[in-house]
Amino acid sequence: MAFNIQDFITSQVASAVGSVDVPSNAKNQVLNGLTDSILGSLTQTATKAGGIDQLKGLLTGTTSAAASPITALATNMFSKNILSSLGLGAVTNSALTGLIPNIVGKLSGILKDQDGDGDVDFNDILITLGVGGKKSSGSSAAGSILGSAAKSILGSILGKK
Repeated sequence: MAFNIQDFITSQVASAVGSVDVPSNAKNQVLNGLTDSILGSLTQTATKAGGIDQLKGLLTGTTSAAASPITALATNMFSKNILSSLGLGAVTNSALTGLIPNIVGKLSGILKDQDGDGDVDFNDILITLGVGGKKSSGSSAAGSILGSAAKSILGSILGKK
């Protein structure tokens, strides 16, 4: 089964938020807001200059989540877009934003050399996410139109073909 980063983040968020006392009427907004902020920070980072190196550092574990600009961006997005409108109080807000480095940290090490060529590159990202790429045996990791489309889209974002 292919790795789904959104499902992974959603499950990590749900698990982490359980440790914070969030009013039931705000729980879904908090869960969705955390998930969207983390995914949004990954997406925004991927599309800016130097972003792929930042993502690679985070996902391979060479950059700690606490020191990553990706984590800082997610925290900023969550605070600005979600917490500012909920009025949960400083203690709860602090507890919730404090979860973000731990959640992002769970992504550390998910990206590895998947194709056996000795480095972590664009092809390894595709294989990890289950959207294409070739394993060293030459078989397609996804082997579908979806894989080709995703590779094309990611390639245009990342400047690769």
